[in-house]
Amino acid sequence: MNRNVVLTVGLVVAATIGFVVALTLSGPAAPADDAAPVAAPGAVAPAELLVRPDSHLLSTAPDGKVTFVEFLDFECEACRAVFPAVEQLREEYAGRVSFVLRYFPIPSHANAENAAVAVEAAARQGRLEAMYQRMYQTQPEWGEQRESQAGVFRGFAEDLGLDMAAYDRTVAEPATLERVRSDQKDGIALGVEGTPTFFVNGTRLEPRTTDDLRAAIDRALTEAA
Repeated sequence: MNRNVVLTVGLVVAATIGFVVALTLSGPAAPADDAAPVAAPGAVAPAELLVRPDSHLLSTAPDGKVTFVEFLDFECEACRAVFPAVEQLREEYAGRVSFVLRYFPIPSHANAENAAVAVEAAARQGRLEAMYQRMYQTQPEWGEQRESQAGVFRGFAEDLGLDMAAYDRTVAEPATLERVRSDQKDGIALGVEGTPTFFVNGTRLEPRTTDDLRAAIDRALTEAA
């Protein structure tokens, strides 16, 4: 476990899906100038900060009544630990809940921004989900490295069959990194201090188990019915 893991939220044995999830927060992120958190745990966050018009949806509910937002860091061990649980929730609530990915690279993770930029470049070619999954599946191979892993991420793009000339252009464009950092700025404004941080219908969660996430989703679905 790296040194910047500051809070262990818990270990979850999810017998029905056959894995152990460590819900551990990694952080903190660098504070924004004059930023004041606007979404304390349990409070309802401003919708315009949680989901932007260009925010990435991993899954979409046609009725749009319930939205699950995760601020994440691809180099965060805790995010990787909870990744299977989020994937399971996406399967369980397919068609009923929208799952939104927000980038929140932690400054102490040397390749967190590089990874997010690579995912953003893949998203521009319609391969967001595939690159998102690849990052967590391979994190032990490239995480915790001080040198740039951009070449490794480029290899992932090749494996996914992306147009590499377009990928290289997107990675090199300053606007791509700014897109990643705009998510991070929203997170800081919302009071996000580490990853993963979850919101369901604007309410910031403090889950200890996967069942806590499921209960929050079920509650939101009931309220939206």
